[in-house]
Amino acid sequence: MPDPTALTLLDAALRGGLLALLLVLAHALWRDRPALPAARLAVAMAAGLALQVVAATPLVEARLPWAWQTPLIAVSVANAVLFWLFVRGLFDDDFRPGWWHAAVWAGVAGLTAANCLIGPPGPEGPAPWASALWGLQRLATAGFALLAAAAALQHRHQDLVEGRRRLRWFVVVSGVAYTLGMLAARLGSPHGRLSAPLATLDVLLLLLMLGVLAWRLLAMGQSELFPQPVDGPAGVAPLPETTPAEAAAIAADTPAGTPAAPPAGPAQAVGDASPPGDALPPPDATEARLAASLQRLMADDRAYRDEDVSLASLAARLAVPEYRLRRLINQRLGHRNFTAYVNGWRLAEAQAALADPAQRERPVLTIALDAGFQSIGPFNRAFKAATGRTPSEFRREKLADS
Repeated sequence: MPDPTALTLLDAALRGGLLALLLVLAHALWRDRPALPAARLAVAMAAGLALQVVAATPLVEARLPWAWQTPLIAVSVANAVLFWLFVRGLFDDDFRPGWWHAAVWAGVAGLTAANCLIGPPGPEGPAPWASALWGLQRLATAGFALLAAAAALQHRHQDLVEGRRRLRWFVVVSGVAYTLGMLAARLGSPHGRLSAPLATLDVLLLLLMLGVLAWRLLAMGQSELFPQPVDGPAGVAPLPETTPAEAAAIAADTPAGTPAAPPAGPAQAVGDASPPGDALPPPDATEARLAASLQRLMADDRAYRDEDVSLASLAARLAVPEYRLRRLINQRLGHRNFTAYVNGWRLAEAQAALADPAQRERPVLTIALDAGFQSIGPFNRAFKAATGRTPSEFRREKLADS
């Protein structure tokens, strides 16, 4: 049987280390991009986890009056909601939390607080229906862990940021395993309280998981971890400048008359361009030829019109591995998401058609479908996000003097 004093000291040391790690991680993310949802959610999650670390201390659980523990427990359980929101903000540059997300967090925290005041279900509980409320709380904890896993896996094939792609599976496996494992441990403990050895194991697992997550996040460059801040209309991000070496290399392999790539501003969603701050070496001949081939495939063959276009299909047509094409589009062309890259070409074609006096009577829906969009709804949303205007407003403005 472990020495209680040694176990208490080990537990205190682990909790102190975890609190320090949470502080460093929150400070680093907030310092780099305080306005981004992912950074704000990271700070909120770090604060919630800090309260959870304190609340789950065996000494606190044993000696702090139950009424005082109630808000700490409520925040601890509601951390499952914050984890889900943080994962969404980390892996989806377009995610923006709304008021209803705060309402969901408050609902889970309120349910937990109510359960704490009612007391545990069973013979010692005040009412049989308490079992249903406690079951709902446990279901919420497991459910949001699974939602976080789904958010980490969603659109992973469209993600062009290599470091972030590798991080997705770690978040899925570690986050779900930890949440479900600790939930099962508390279900098997009296009144949901962990024994001293289990409490120490809990904080050790949390420290290891967050340690790896912090290491991976802080090791990633800002261009990988965060989208580039943009100026101008909401949803518009500029394309990083092509260096003279890149322009010369690509021009040498591009036939005269090849249409230029569409401007990135109308094509990209908020945060979809990576800043050129992490210096890259000049492109070699192989990379330049691949860039020119991709340019021809999109500009001449209009591959973006294919409803089934994907990174895999473009890589197959170019006869290159996917990772090389992904790296080119992300690091050289500045895109973080493949769908946004393709939509850039589609929107450029649509803008040209809407501004063409000869196509004045052509329906907007026809223009959208011909450019590769599958329906009018996604087209309208993408167009408004890119230009700040609806397609009809854009057309009216461009054709006003014609």
